Amino acid sequence: MLTLYTYFRSSAAYRVRIALGLKGLPYDSHAVHLVKDGGQQHTSAYRALNPQALVPSLQTATASTDGSATLTQSLAIMEYLEEAYPQAPALLPADLLGRARVRALAQVVACEIHPLNNLRVLRYLTQDMGLSSQQKDAWYAHWIALGLGALEEMLATSSATGQFCHGDSPTLADCCLVPQVFNARRFGCPTQGYPTIERIVATCEQLPAFAQAAPGQQPDAE
Repeated sequence: MLTLYTYFRSSAAYRVRIALGLKGLPYDSHAVHLVKDGGQQHTSAYRALNPQALVPSLQTATASTDGSATLTQSLAIMEYLEEAYPQAPALLPADLLGRARVRALAQVVACEIHPLNNLRVLRYLTQDMGLSSQQKDAWYAHWIALGLGALEEMLATSSATGQFCHGDSPTLADCCLVPQVFNARRFGCPTQGYPTIERIVATCEQLPAFAQAAPGQQPDAE
């Protein structure tokens, strides 16, 4: 059995929950609250699993051919799931150019947008740099607009975009996109200016794997 260390509002953990759902993989959910008790991710027990003190972490099944291990970083975890459990649906296209495109779309979110709006970054801005709540929100909105604007153009101008980010089945790119849009809306950032993104997200949200992975459906949801 796989064990996912997760937090209901973590967009990185949300990505992995979607991927697990798409693959139809059962898993045990272990909540790590990022705010309570000063942040449960900072406990010595959790840091022994993940020295970065971040979620998600995935403990692989002991029965797997590679043995048991603890994996970190959502993109690496999702690629592991794709390779370890190659059953349909595939999270990456079969062709090399398609795989590269999907990885690029996923990384726009995971490597460009999300790190600048991560909880620990937002806390540093207010607690250490002395920014006001309004300044913090402006920081968040700036990077969301810059990132989603570029992503909208990449999706809207490519013939490879279908019902989903790439073609007509969900991929790693969709696993990353939906949580980022959820976070943008949560912080009051308008998304109406990104019609292709809004269309794709609406399509994704109709699928059980996306709906069941949503923050409000998690056992630790507040």
